[in-house]
Amino acid sequence: MSPEVGEEIPRDVGFSMVEGIELGGDEEEEGDLGHPLVTGPGSCTSEACEPGPGPGSGPGPGQGQGQGPMSAVPMAVHPLCMCGGGGGGGVCVCEASVGALGQTDRQTWSRQMDFIMSCVGFAVGLGNVWRFPYLCYKNGGGVFLIPYALMVFIGGIPVFFLEIALGQFMKQGGVSAWNIAPLFKGLGLASMVIVFFCNTYYIMILVWGLYFLLHSFTSPLPWASCGHHWNTPNCTQDFRRACSNLTLALLNSSSSSSSSSSSSSSANVSSLVGNASCADMEGMRSPVMEFWERKVLRLSRGLDDVGDISGHMVLCLIATWVIVYFCIWKGVKSTGKVVYFTALFPYLVLVVLFVHGVSLPGAVDGIVYYLKPDWSKLTEAQVWIDAGTQIFFSYAIGLGALTALGSYNRFNNNCYQDAFVLALINSGTSFFAGFVVFSVLGFMAAEQGVDISRVAESGPGLAFIAYPKAVTLMPLAPLWAVLFFFMLLVLGLDSQFVGVEGFITGLMDMLPPKSALGRLRREVIVALCCAVCFVIDLSMVTQGGMYVFQLFDYYSASGMTLLWQAFWECVVVAWVYGADRFMDDVARMIGYHPLPYMKWCWSYLTPLVCMAVFLFHVVNYKRLVYNGVYVYPWWGEAIGWALALSSMLCIPVTVIYKLLHCKGSLPERWQHLTTPIWGRHHLEFLPPETETKLLPNSEQSKNTLLYETVI
Repeated sequence: MSPEVGEEIPRDVGFSMVEGIELGGDEEEEGDLGHPLVTGPGSCTSEACEPGPGPGSGPGPGQGQGQGPMSAVPMAVHPLCMCGGGGGGGVCVCEASVGALGQTDRQTWSRQMDFIMSCVGFAVGLGNVWRFPYLCYKNGGGVFLIPYALMVFIGGIPVFFLEIALGQFMKQGGVSAWNIAPLFKGLGLASMVIVFFCNTYYIMILVWGLYFLLHSFTSPLPWASCGHHWNTPNCTQDFRRACSNLTLALLNSSSSSSSSSSSSSSANVSSLVGNASCADMEGMRSPVMEFWERKVLRLSRGLDDVGDISGHMVLCLIATWVIVYFCIWKGVKSTGKVVYFTALFPYLVLVVLFVHGVSLPGAVDGIVYYLKPDWSKLTEAQVWIDAGTQIFFSYAIGLGALTALGSYNRFNNNCYQDAFVLALINSGTSFFAGFVVFSVLGFMAAEQGVDISRVAESGPGLAFIAYPKAVTLMPLAPLWAVLFFFMLLVLGLDSQFVGVEGFITGLMDMLPPKSALGRLRREVIVALCCAVCFVIDLSMVTQGGMYVFQLFDYYSASGMTLLWQAFWECVVVAWVYGADRFMDDVARMIGYHPLPYMKWCWSYLTPLVCMAVFLFHVVNYKRLVYNGVYVYPWWGEAIGWALALSSMLCIPVTVIYKLLHCKGSLPERWQHLTTPIWGRHHLEFLPPETETKLLPNSEQSKNTLLYETVI
């Protein structure tokens, strides 16, 4: 259990606590016990325990004292324990049940592949398909792979491994896992806030995908032509004809001018037509754009114009949340089965789309645009910033969900190997998706007779504008539309329900077992969380919903919040708990020490990279703009910053609150609040030279038990 607010600090601040039970470290008992006990750095007496050096008090990344919960270093006296004995020594008596040493009842994966598939499903998402290819094209093509690969090895893999290993070692979700340094439990709260916001707004992408999917079963596709009730007079399908009509009209106008100014007018017309899009000059809009903005979004003028709620979108929203609920309501036993389909099916569709895409005319030009190196880009800071930000986005770092997934692993699972395998799958998927996307964009550019830079888009623009437009140019358009949007739905669905699973895990680990919420069945808690998110989502199915969605996307789970989170995770593990000490803990789980580069990344490289990119974001902050036209009002910006700070402030506020509400000197407070709180399961993995014995004490009640650490 975590240190209670305002509690009296045990004077023996040099020992570690055990959640639910405590291990006493004392000299030989003079009474009937007659067991050789481990002598601790402080001797426990009936009045006070003299302080000694603590296990987490090391000043540097490799100087965390002790060897973790399985060492013979004596453990701390919990406030529920009483110290007594004669001769200056004593034993620690703790109130606990006999079952405290029993096997933890936490669920585990049925097979280890369930964990791999869940991580693939969560971390490999829409960002791999709609963001990485565009960033690669934008930042120098194949050259972008150089900063991207460096960021993978100094930022992505180390933090990815840290979160999984922390969950597996502590057997707790994203909040309780930070009992490894209770003072910084705000890290867990921050991740809970971030993943809650993600769960709330991310599902809207699935809602839009489901809406497009349902409309893909018609021929012709509704966004392939004009003439629908949502179209405007400016809707056009044939941009070449619109361009030629405009050019002809302008030339006719110029020919009616005087002969002295005729050549000048013609030159101006040629220059105008060459330098701008004809559709831009006439205000023409494609049918897919009008379907997206006027049919799907029913976009209003701005954030202050909320408008009414779309009934069709509400039905899609309900259906999506129902699917998510029944995927996770039984816990990891059901989640682990569902992800086999949701994680693998998108790869099948990507392969099919790739084979079809490379056979289209113009596909080679698109792939060349994707990979063509521009070496000058390496000197631009923005390229390195984009690489770092993309890593933290696509690896799902800082959300607490990876910690929750790792907590369901067997204690001896090789999470170190898993981290490298999952990183390879994640980055490989991003790279392969670029071929799929740009082969289709190259085809679309060739069909429309425009440069590929005019059709290359990122984010929702790629998923709901560029690709649907490309589908209309293909034979058997409805078939490819159904395949694409079903892949989009499945790709986002597993990320969604694993994110919700991570939030539920952290929430249930936080709830006191005897509280009203703690007594509720898991199914009820999942239903309540889904219902709360659904109510918030209703603001995003209004006519102003897209503006609300972008606020959540830009601020609540932005690069700034994830980088801030990752920075503090590395600092706490490396400098508060001790990097060497955590490496030893990992070695106890997997049987060998990871490469030393992990320790150096946690201690120096990753925090420096995270803070550098974070400061770059802050210094170069720009006001939020939708579609390059609508600038958010000041109060909209204020709401966005409130969303960002609601998670970022969890860390410093929790640290200050805990320090102020503990008693004792500042060093004692720090010592006490950075002392790890071990779970009961750690006692099952004691080294051979150490054993834990349960000794009855006739002087105490039958519910009071005595634990000793004996060599």
